[in-house]
Amino acid sequence: MVNTNRPGISTHVLDTKRGEPAAGVPVTLLKKDGERLVPQTTEETNADGRIGNLLGGGLAAGAYQIVFDVAAYFRKRGDNSPVFTRVVLDFEVTDVSRGYHIPLLLSPYSCTSYRGT
Repeated sequence: MVNTNRPGISTHVLDTKRGEPAAGVPVTLLKKDGERLVPQTTEETNADGRIGNLLGGGLAAGAYQIVFDVAAYFRKRGDNSPVFTRVVLDFEVTDVSRGYHIPLLLSPYSCTSYRGT
């Protein structure tokens, strides 16, 4: 079932070291199809650190993976020594009547995520 009335899957990346949105983070969304992951889209976070909808269409139930290329972000900022190069989060969409917001709080030495609203 696909719900075309909801925003789908969104994200917001905050650079906690700087206390600001993380603009320009490359983010890739993949969806599991059987045993393989199929790329859905790759976008960069905007000036507010957000991507409003990583899906071109409606939200479908299933297993997804979101990949944040944090090394590329830190390189752009002149920090070539972050501990993390990629942050990969696997999650399951079970309720297509609600959007899924996957924020990332990031610094060169730590990261955390949660299901946002």
